[in-house]
Parts: sequence; structure tokens; C-alpha cells
Amino acid sequence: MSKKEPWNTAQILKSVSGILLSGNPDTVFSGISIDSRTISANDFFIAIEGEVHDAHLFTRDVIAKGVQGLMISEKKIGNLPCEEWKKQGISCIAVKDTIRALGSLAAYRRKSSGVSLAAVTGSNGKTTVRQMLSSIISIKYRTLSTKGNFNNEIGLPLTLLELEPEHEWAVVELGMNRPGEIRRLTRICQPDIGVITNIGPAHLEGLGSLEAVAQAKGELLEEMYSRGIAVLSADDPVCTELAGQTVQEIISFGFAEESQVKAVSKKRQGNRLSFVMEISPEMVPVEISSPAEFMISNALAAAAAAYGADFSPKMIARGLSYFRPVEGRMNIYESPRGFHVIDDTYNANPTSVKAALRTLALVKQGRGIAVLGDMLELGQQADSLHKEIGMFCAASGIEKLFLTGSFAETVAEEARKNGMNRASICIAAKEEILAELKRILQTGDWVLIKGSRGMKMEVISEGLREEDKEEFSIKTG
Repeated sequence: MSKKEPWNTAQILKSVSGILLSGNPDTVFSGISIDSRTISANDFFIAIEGEVHDAHLFTRDVIAKGVQGLMISEKKIGNLPCEEWKKQGISCIAVKDTIRALGSLAAYRRKSSGVSLAAVTGSNGKTTVRQMLSSIISIKYRTLSTKGNFNNEIGLPLTLLELEPEHEWAVVELGMNRPGEIRRLTRICQPDIGVITNIGPAHLEGLGSLEAVAQAKGELLEEMYSRGIAVLSADDPVCTELAGQTVQEIISFGFAEESQVKAVSKKRQGNRLSFVMEISPEMVPVEISSPAEFMISNALAAAAAAYGADFSPKMIARGLSYFRPVEGRMNIYESPRGFHVIDDTYNANPTSVKAALRTLALVKQGRGIAVLGDMLELGQQADSLHKEIGMFCAASGIEKLFLTGSFAETVAEEARKNGMNRASICIAAKEEILAELKRILQTGDWVLIKGSRGMKMEVISEGLREEDKEEFSIKTG
């Protein structure tokens, strides 16, 4: 089993430009930890101060576990037993900002590792593209990939700190809620390949407008190496505009004729999609485990990035065939009772909700039922964007619409205005919706469940599976 490179106090101190309050510069640590509950005695502890939790409150606990080194905020020195730690020989480093220091350590580890790295961001599809790209690159190289939603200023560093000497590639995901965040994350991970899947109305609460979202995503290209490769959608006009401003080599993807990596035909076969991918002059057949047509765009983005990493079209197609959807991302389950559940509960914004409703319309064989929660972080445009979803629901041909959340009535009213039968719309709490679904679902029904992460719509999808726990089977094609 491989092991991560060890750290010593001197390395950590140099990486973060901190102040050594006590301890031996040569003390060695097996890893970096921010979790007082799971830390081992050989780890170095970083006390992260967040909006809700302050790990400085647990520094005594980690020292009691035998930890010999920790990092604290300068402003907390007077509140902590630093003199006592000095007598114990504990290595204690003080910094202005422990979150930024965590990022600096990750940047040091990324640079010293020598791996090649691809970073994926975008308003929709970044988690799926990251996983697809990892599936391809892992065919040839030992690859580190972001786990779960570790894509922010804490999660990204924790991912990079998992780099081991055997790793040759890393594929990471960059999320954001505010201006400057992508810039900071890019400086930490130093990508060789940067992917922007698309730019749409997500995170408007922190950014205000689509133009601001575009500028924030564009920070990836601004901070990348000039010798790097930018992978951009040729179908997205905002990405096309960014392409005209970047200095990197560009590989475009999409359905547009000018795309360098494009899909020239497509076909749905049950719960799978097949298409022909053109990477001039080659054309190769590709099959992916999803019935959602927007997944083709995600596959093309991953293919373009892999092509930039010198993978052949045939190898790219092979890697995409290994892809399986992330939990909560267009997972399709079949109940022993004969109905299907499309679990797309991982997150939601206007573009992804419309795409999910289109998929429901395509795959349903009996009744189409949509269960939708609020789309969060849309700021002042939240009301108008939820109205758009109501209009879209009315036009999508679904037979029943269940809504929950603060904007449920907004969606319902617009759906009714645009012709949806009042009796077909139900507004209720998640638990009530779950109970009603269990009562009415029958053979041939298809149920889409979707909402923003904070809505915890998985309560409904998991509740439906729990009922038939012993018999429920995931459909992988």
C-alpha cells in the first residue's frame, strides 16, 4: 500500500509563512488533519475557524490524543495554552488565516508532487464531467479525483493533500459562491487543463448576474498557465466569448459544427445513450450509462479534456463506457412494484431542472411525475426563475407535479396559468409527498425527484427505496 509523503514542521512553516511559537522544526508528521474526531497521533492539526464551527475549541482534545503539532490563528494565541504546549515540546505554528494556510499547504504538495492536473468548473455538470474524465485518465494513469463535494476552499486542499508519490494525474472540481473563489482555487491547484462546462444562472445570490457568473468562471483561465489547455463549450455563447479572451490553447466541444470534439448522431436505448463522437478525422461510437441527453455534452467535455491529455479517441470512448452516474445525479431505479425513480437530488438550478424534466418526458412510458424542491442561491431572480420552471412544467407533458419549499406556490401558480390542471398539482412537506407517492405509484410510472442540496430531496428518493429495500435494484443498463 502506498503512503503519502510525510511533513515536518519546517516544511509546514515555510509553506504558510507562519510564526513558529514552539516545537522542533524537524518533527515529522504523517499527514494533515482538520478533524479532531478522526485525527491520529501522527498527524498535524489545523484549527479551521468557519462560519459555524471553530476548531480552536478542540485543540486541547487533539493534544490529549497525542498529537505533536498544530496550527492556530494568531488572534487566538491569548486564548490557548501556548506556554503549556511549549513546555511539552508541541510544534505550534500561528498564521493570520488557517483556511488560507490549508490552501497554501495543498499548493505546496501539488507543486512538489509533479502530477498533471485537470480542473473542472461550470454552472452544470462539473461533478459528472470530473468523474467521466477520471474514468478515462484512470485507464492509463494512477489518478486522484475529488471525492463527493470537496470542491471549495477547504475541500479542494483536502483533496490535494491526499496526493501520493504514485499519483501521476489529478482531476479536481472547482465550486464557487462568490467572486474571487475560483481564482483562489486555481492558484492552489495550478491546472494544466481547465474545463468550463457551461455558464448559466447558478449562484446568483452571491454573484448577482449572469455576467458576474461568467467573470467568476473566467478566473480559471486568467490564473492558469499560459501553456495550459482551456476546454470550452462551443454551444454556450458565454463560453465562446471567453474563448476569444484567453491565451491558452483551446479545445472546444459540443454539437456546434465548429466544435473540435462533437457528437454527430445520438440514440437512446433503454437507460443508456449511444452517439458517434467526432475528433477529426476520427469518428468513434460511444455509449454511456444514462438516458439523459444532456449527459452527451458532459461526455464531450470530458472527451475534449482527455484529448488534450493525449488520449486517443478509442481510449476516450472506452473510458466513458466505464462511467457510472454519481449518487443523486440522474440515477434511475426500478421498483419491484414496476415504477421507476429518477434520483437527481444532488443539486438544482434552472438549467438542470429543465434538462431533468426533458429527460423525464423522453423516458416515461406511463405517467410522468415530477417532485421538485426549491432552487436555492438565485438571489433577486429567484421568483422569476421559479416562474420559468412552472411554465416549463406545464409544457413538459407531466401528469402530476409535487412541490415543496418556499417557492412551491410560485411554481404551481405559473404551471396553472399555463394550462396545467389544478388537481394535478400538490404542494406539501417532503414527508407528506413521500406518503402520497407510496400510495399512488403504480406500474409504468416514472418519478423525477430534484431540488437544491439544501432542500434534502433525497429524503423522498431514499424513502421510496426503503419501502422495498430488499428488492430495489439500481439500473445500470
